[in-house]
Amino acid sequence: MKLTNPDKLMYPGTSITKAHLVSYYAAVADRMLRHLRHRPLSLVRDTDGDLSKTFFQKHRLPGMSEAIRSGQLQKMSGKDSKILWIEDLAGLVAGVQMNALEFHVWGSDRHAPDLPERMVFDIDPDEELSFAEVKQAAFDIRDILGAIGLKSWPLVSGGKGVHVVVPLVPEADWDEVKSFCQDFAELLAKTDPSSFVANMSKARRKGRMFLDYLRNGQGSTAICPWSTRARSGGTVAVPVSWEELQDLDRANGFDVFAAADRAQGQDAWEGYFDAGQVLTEAMQRVVKR
Repeated sequence: MKLTNPDKLMYPGTSITKAHLVSYYAAVADRMLRHLRHRPLSLVRDTDGDLSKTFFQKHRLPGMSEAIRSGQLQKMSGKDSKILWIEDLAGLVAGVQMNALEFHVWGSDRHAPDLPERMVFDIDPDEELSFAEVKQAAFDIRDILGAIGLKSWPLVSGGKGVHVVVPLVPEADWDEVKSFCQDFAELLAKTDPSSFVANMSKARRKGRMFLDYLRNGQGSTAICPWSTRARSGGTVAVPVSWEELQDLDRANGFDVFAAADRAQGQDAWEGYFDAGQVLTEAMQRVVKR
């Protein structure tokens, strides 16, 4: 694939070029594609080179490389939805070529679009809160999910928050999964109202954390593990272990160079794809109480 303007700086104030991003995705492709391949996705593309004007793209536009595949599927509502997806490193490189800085994915494979393979709890804190408070929230969510019988893994977002990710055997449909996530968020907001809120209003969030369950509906997306972010510094959404999270002092501590090195080492999410856990009716009843 031809890469035009490989020396173009992609993040103001850094040395990160378009060629660096291609090298980065080559370094992390084996890890990233397990979370990305064949999942409907959205791209966040930069238009001006200074990150101030980005846009979300869900459908094919003229001139796009065929390495970013396009098609359509039928949602549970019965409506057809046009989608994009990527199958290999060439698709990631094609994204870089068109100035895509973020890859956001559905929680399901396009071949079984009604059955999600994961849940994502996105901890979105009020700006006044410290990262230590965000981490404690993540550990609390982990412990409650564990008590229900669900194992989870943490993702530092490359921004200010943490995602608690729960892999699932694709048996429960989107309605069941979203209802569980909403009930879980509302349960936390009721039991610990000083820390959590289940309403996305900025005013209601003052001094607290919004536990974003809305990413768990069909057609909604969340940042893909190992994706770069459209944020200053060239930061990356990086999978970490619970032990590592304890010692981190921020959610945006990995740039493309640190993340590329990290991808060559031990997988912090070891066991994620082998968890074999199912969202049961009993689990759903527990959080409704």
